[in-house]
Amino acid sequence: MTKLSAEEHVVAIYSSLARAWGRQHWWPANSRFEVIVGAYLTQNTSWRNVEIALRELRTARVLSVEGIRNISVSRLERLIRSSGYFRQKARKLKTFVNFLDQNYGGSLSRMFAQPTAELREQLLSLNGVGPETADSILLYAGQHPIFVVDAYTRRMAVRHGILSEDASYEDFRGLFERALNHAELLPYRGADARDYMVRIETGAHARAGSATGSAAHRPSRMSLAKRTPLAQVFNEMHGLIVSAGKQFCLKSKAQCEQCPLGSMLPSAEMSRN
Repeated sequence: MTKLSAEEHVVAIYSSLARAWGRQHWWPANSRFEVIVGAYLTQNTSWRNVEIALRELRTARVLSVEGIRNISVSRLERLIRSSGYFRQKARKLKTFVNFLDQNYGGSLSRMFAQPTAELREQLLSLNGVGPETADSILLYAGQHPIFVVDAYTRRMAVRHGILSEDASYEDFRGLFERALNHAELLPYRGADARDYMVRIETGAHARAGSATGSAAHRPSRMSLAKRTPLAQVFNEMHGLIVSAGKQFCLKSKAQCEQCPLGSMLPSAEMSRN
């Protein structure tokens, strides 16, 4: 069997997971600003802890640009305590809102209307914003076509022999963007969107286990937001990788035998030759 190139391997991963699990509905949020806050809060913690903090902010009615602008730092710290590193994250959120006010008159629409590369550079200049956070904001809140590289992406790519452990963030991002640039946006698994929504509402997706991927969320306003096909493919691929990472490609011990991608590993390829 002919060995796949790195780009072909990435496309094969996307196709296999998308056909197996369907859409993951990332990012689970009701507004662009909620995505941005979530991108900050998810640093060095689990999404479950982020959801608690978001719920606190929502209950306090401060999950908005105006709310974060006007709330005291001490109260903001208390509301987001569950996310960990809450003092630093409170200051980072204040810094972002100040940046938005100073440069775009507090308007997210004006900010996201900027060219991707230019806005990415601005975000990366802010305290507490690294490449993953900046790209999450650009893709999931701004619908910019940019791929988000996280720990799951790196782990999977290294284990599949796509890139080496010492490859940079930009090496990973560049490869995945080139590979997925012409990938087809695949339909929902085995049914149309209406059937998938029924399974979500009835909880059937949770009972089905790996049928939809462990990271699949209920459809939200932001997960259903209008975006270009390329941005949607980047969105789907990241969500699918997170699902595979949480369910099978574990840091401690990979469950390759049960993973839909097990047959694509270099070791599996060698055993067939």
